[in-house]
Parts: sequence; structure tokens; C-alpha cells
Amino acid sequence: MKLHNFNSGPSILPQPVLTQAAEAIINYNNTGLSLLEIGHRTNWFQEILQEAKDGVKKLMDLDDQYEVLFLHGGATTQFMQVPMNLLDTNATAAYCDNGIWGNKAWKEAKHFGNVQVVADSSDRHYQYINKEFTVPADAAYLHITSNNTVEGTQWHSYPTTHIPLIADMSSDIFSRPTDFKKCDLIYAGAQKNMGAAGVNLVVVKKSILGKIARSIPTIMNYQKHIEAGSLMNTPPVFAVYVSMLTLRWVIEQGGLTEMGKRNLAKSTLLYNTIDALPIFNAPVAKEYRSEMNAVFFLNDAALEEP
Repeated sequence: MKLHNFNSGPSILPQPVLTQAAEAIINYNNTGLSLLEIGHRTNWFQEILQEAKDGVKKLMDLDDQYEVLFLHGGATTQFMQVPMNLLDTNATAAYCDNGIWGNKAWKEAKHFGNVQVVADSSDRHYQYINKEFTVPADAAYLHITSNNTVEGTQWHSYPTTHIPLIADMSSDIFSRPTDFKKCDLIYAGAQKNMGAAGVNLVVVKKSILGKIARSIPTIMNYQKHIEAGSLMNTPPVFAVYVSMLTLRWVIEQGGLTEMGKRNLAKSTLLYNTIDALPIFNAPVAKEYRSEMNAVFFLNDAALEEP
């Protein structure tokens, strides 16, 4: 019996991706080797990695000003790596606290410099996105979380800013057409929308790097990873492969335009059903509702008891 997976992550993967990944574990492309055994510096893996990078740039419509990295760790690692690379000790970074992940991100950044929370939605239990804010003129960057998994809110358009915009897109990346060029650095754990857990996608505009005085440990240095082509150390080969297959599938299905249509149709059907039934309560205002994560409760709390 096939079970339905409604987890936010690890989330469901397309069946063709699962089938190809399973076959590759036994015998990758008739090489006689398992994908889990092939060397990361072989032509086999180089081709996988290059197709994955090309797929990201194609879907995001980005030019060579941007570099695509596949790194170890989930998005939580980026809560540290972003300020380590972009925030000088005496400088200030601006953060939007619109959910638990944005909250965790700015608290981690405080280890590396000053942080100003310019927008805070906690006053209404994170049930909206506070877009009324001013970014300090001297801020090093502005950080947002594009989709809030737990709270069910989403930025439907990104803020315009005079400083680098950093976006954690872990839970809605490649789910819809959007203006990726507004962002100077994008990061996303793979397991929610583009593959298996264990790899982290970082897309960075190269011009924002190398501008701080801090000595950055090599393994945490974006510039060093660019120079090494995401091969500074042994990468998570299988996770990169699954991401590559997922990106290939998205492109074959019609790209982000098609993904956006499907996700809008699904979320509209779900929200309309919730709103029509008095037994349910969806606390997020319609203008902030996520197309990825629908949050709703039973109006009678007793019915939620196990």
C-alpha cells in the first residue's frame, strides 16, 4: 500500500526520481558500481554536479554573476555561514523575524556582529508578514525567510532594498516563478522541495564576497568553495544526484511556470475547502497564506486530542 507523505520535509519526491535513484544505488548508469561507491572526482560525478548546477541556473534564469554551490549541512548551517562571510564584527545586519526559522537565523548571526531585527511578526503569533520596516542605510545585508513552514506564511514578492538581499528559500524554492535576481544570496536545504536531506544549495552573487576583514575558516568560506567547485571535501554524492534528478524533472514538466500553476491549484482547493467548513480555522490572513504549507486548526480544540 502506498502511503501519502504530507511532511514539510523530508517531503514527497516524484516517482521517476525515486525509481532512478533506487536503480543508481545498485548500478549507476550500467557502470557496475553503486552510486554510493563512485568517486566524487570521477567524470561520472562531475557530470551529475554540472547538470545540477546548470539546472539551478536555468530555472532561476541567472547569469555568470552568480555561482551555484552544493554544500554539506542543511539550511541551519547557513544561519552561521551567511554572517561569517558577509558581516564584519563591528557591522550590522538587518533581519526579518517572521517565523521560527527567521528567529533562529538572527540569533545565530549575533555571534558574528550586530543584528537589527527590522520586522517582527511575533506580536501576532507569526500569523502575518510584517512588511512595514526601514532598513538601516549602513546595514551589511537584509535577511528574509521566503516561506515560513510552521506558521504557513509566505513572501509573495520580495522586498526591494539598497543592500544585498539574503533569502532562506528552503521550503518554497523552485515551487513558482519568482524574481531570483532580486536576491544576492539564496540558500535552501534540499529536503523540502528539491531532493533528499544532506545537501544544501547556495546561490551567491560573487560580487558580495571578499568584503570583510574576518578570517573565515576554509570549510566555511564561500569563495573557497567556489574555487574548489563544490569539491573542497567529499560532497554528499547521493543527495546531489537526487537533487539533479529532481531539477531535471521540474524542467521536463515545464519549469517553474508549470510548478506555480500546480501549487496554486492545490493550495487554492485546500484553502477554499478549509474556509467553507466551519469546523476548521485557518488563522493566517489570505494575503499572507503560503502556497506550500497550509496551517489550520479545528475550532473545537477537544477534537484535536488524541
